[in-house]
Amino acid sequence: MTHQIIHPEGWAPARGYANGMLAADGTLFVGGQIGWTADQVFEATDFIGQMEQALRNILSVVEAAGGQASDILRLTWYVTDKKEYLAQQAQVGKAYQRVLGRHFPAMTMVVVAALIEDLALVEIEATAKLPVPTR
Repeated sequence: MTHQIIHPEGWAPARGYANGMLAADGTLFVGGQIGWTADQVFEATDFIGQMEQALRNILSVVEAAGGQASDILRLTWYVTDKKEYLAQQAQVGKAYQRVLGRHFPAMTMVVVAALIEDLALVEIEATAKLPVPTR
């Protein structure tokens, strides 16, 4: 096996991309996750709600590959409103810890003009390193 597509059970099909790609060495690349549910429905229209859902989506992909939050090594955030993000720092921290606990991987934040899904306010991608099963 050189790589394996990771798609959490019960999620709507990904079209034209993979939610996750797991390499033979245990490196997991999680494609950009936005604030919609497994059915690709936006239940939250606010930044904090979408951010928390995007993090839950990342964790779902990591868990589907056999990992856990502590295996996440890097997060790259794409946000459409820098001022909104900065104004809600306390809420951002609380929502983050509800999903990923006190695990803080390397992170990058990028402000973008827009995301592909018109309702999306944030998109987050991740890289994780899972233990490679021994034979």
